[in-house]
Amino acid sequence: MHTLQPHWTRRLLAALAVVASVLGVTTVVAPAADAAVYNSCTQSRCSAARSANSTWSSKGYPGTRGWNSWPGGQCNFAGGVHQNREGQLPAGHRYLEFDVYPRACNASRDAYRIIVDRTDGTVYFSPDHYANFYRL
Repeated sequence: MHTLQPHWTRRLLAALAVVASVLGVTTVVAPAADAAVYNSCTQSRCSAARSANSTWSSKGYPGTRGWNSWPGGQCNFAGGVHQNREGQLPAGHRYLEFDVYPRACNASRDAYRIIVDRTDGTVYFSPDHYANFYRL
């Protein structure tokens, strides 16, 4: 079963509110919980995120979306520009996103991401597709 991520939930609720408004239906929409940004990474998967970040760094943090060869004969996905739609990371900065866990090329992606702030070099780990950010 696919669960909606917080930013998709907000979009869905906003779209439903617009439809309800057009139809003349009154709605009460609770805001989605905001993402949190933590100054350190204490999650159990932080080690994997640091390792992936080291490899992405050695590849120069590719700026375009696509599959990249990865040690061990697998691939990993560079997601390109991260838009910071959640607004939790510093505004006015430029971000790139990268997957943490390698897999076969063209396989389904999971929710684990590294976000690199190209403005100041800070690297974040999001274990839940942008619901939370942990500074590496």
